[in-house]
Amino acid sequence: MKEEFDILIVDDEQVVIDSIKRICDINNYTVDYTLEAGTALKKISQTKFKLIICDIMMPGMDGFEFLNELRNRNIDTPVIITSGYSTIENAVKSLYSGALDFIPKPFTFDEITGIIKRCLKYGELTDPSINRNNSIIYVPCPAKYYRLGYSCWVNELLDGSAHIGATDIFIKTLENIQSIEFLEIDTTVNQAEPVVKIISEDGTANQLYSAISGRIIESNQKLLSDIHLLEKDPYFAGWLYRIIPSQLDTEISILTPCSSDR
Repeated sequence: MKEEFDILIVDDEQVVIDSIKRICDINNYTVDYTLEAGTALKKISQTKFKLIICDIMMPGMDGFEFLNELRNRNIDTPVIITSGYSTIENAVKSLYSGALDFIPKPFTFDEITGIIKRCLKYGELTDPSINRNNSIIYVPCPAKYYRLGYSCWVNELLDGSAHIGATDIFIKTLENIQSIEFLEIDTTVNQAEPVVKIISEDGTANQLYSAISGRIIESNQKLLSDIHLLEKDPYFAGWLYRIIPSQLDTEISILTPCSSDR
């Protein structure tokens, strides 16, 4: 039987590994680590991990090549990509290449703790080895929608604007949603930029990255008085923003069509 760890850290900076490891130790996660992706692949072949945290810029195989190699080997362990080069392009490419989430460096204790909790919960929800007696774990996006990674969906409306919101599985990775923090109306957002904070019962602030770029023209104020709409009806009544897209035709090509989830 394979040895098991909660988390594998892959980063060429020992100081970053030590920082993440200390946070994991506080949360009682078991951790292994390596300074480069080639060794990480060897460890994955010998050890079972629930989650991988991987840097982008590393000597030899970089984080994107690592994601591609995982896909080629049919390894579906959730991956969080980290980067000191926290550009929008890197965030989009990470999520498009199969990363579950992206976090820029430097990150705070709360930021990395929250994202680790969410991604470990995602792994539990999607683990095919767990017998759930055919119960529905989460509801996929409607077929005509598109999504960025597993978290944010977009639906183009008849007037040319678009709704964006949080997917059902993203919401189910959170611990008892308590409140939400919107951006101001008329704010311009870029694809893969944080667009809303969803606050959990334990105080964790969970960032949702926008599926598209554009200008916010409306936020769903009903959520402020009934936050549970997010959980009850995330794809319709629980939408987050209405946005005037700035480059929808271009950006939709790097989103995942929700029809492929069926």
